[in-house]
Amino acid sequence: MLFKLATLALVGSALAQRPANTSICDYYTTALLKENTAANQATLLTLVVNTAVIGNYTMPNVGIKVPGILAAGMYNGTMVNLLPYFDGGLASSNNGTAAVAMNFLDDGGAVPLTMNMPANGTTYLLTHLYQYFGVLLGCSMQGPSATSAFPSYQGEASQYSVHKYMDLSAAEVGYFITQVGLAAASFGVATADVTAVGMALASLFDYSCAPPTTVIPAQGPQLQAICIDSTCPVSPNATCAAYAMAMEPLVANASLAMGEGVNSTSSMMSGTATATGTMVPSITPASGAGKVVAGGVVAAAAGLAALVL
Repeated sequence: MLFKLATLALVGSALAQRPANTSICDYYTTALLKENTAANQATLLTLVVNTAVIGNYTMPNVGIKVPGILAAGMYNGTMVNLLPYFDGGLASSNNGTAAVAMNFLDDGGAVPLTMNMPANGTTYLLTHLYQYFGVLLGCSMQGPSATSAFPSYQGEASQYSVHKYMDLSAAEVGYFITQVGLAAASFGVATADVTAVGMALASLFDYSCAPPTTVIPAQGPQLQAICIDSTCPVSPNATCAAYAMAMEPLVANASLAMGEGVNSTSSMMSGTATATGTMVPSITPASGAGKVVAGGVVAAAAGLAALVL
């Protein structure tokens, strides 16, 4: 099912420059969905996040191709494949005490995302992403509770804690940020605003050993770096002692891992990694996908401008 919105047909030609005193979320909710309500802000974030995850699925859009986070692709000359972190191929998720394999795609896979849903049933990964990006983009209508029309962020305070067992590289984080930027650009978000979003994400996530930073005011300063392997630039205000030693995730399901992660003995795997949910077939990217290449670490942000021009 394609999400069709008549006002999106005007994207790219009718949007004026965003006023400096209006947030990205508030401005584009009004520009694309006419009324700046909590429900419409939630819809905008759903459209952008779902597109970033699975690639273009809406019609119309402004013609910018988005391969999607789940599609393998190149970043700065390095092949990136993030799917095994989502489908249970790797023991890379933090259950609070250990690294485990979790299949976040076993409740409908990409199909509910194409219908502007996070999943067929109850799920937290996508809904938390909607909420988190709502805060980053300045959505003024987010409510204080989980029962609000567009709830404030209800997830883990530290993104480092969420991602600590993934051992993400600079290329992997850069590819993720690039998909978010391309998704925003595909709905007509101005190049300057796309670059601003990329810069914000890069400053939060791209630098290993970064000191605690406040993203969600109610949660206070937290460790937010998710780029933690040896390819990641070190924060100029490094607090490396606050971070655990990075270790490449173990393979939980070799057919799903597709060469990512490291193998181990059954005794080492015991109690740390279990494949969960149903098997999800590999997502085949659309023609031309997997060729998003930008230069440098901060090119995850600044390089987005060149990608969308």
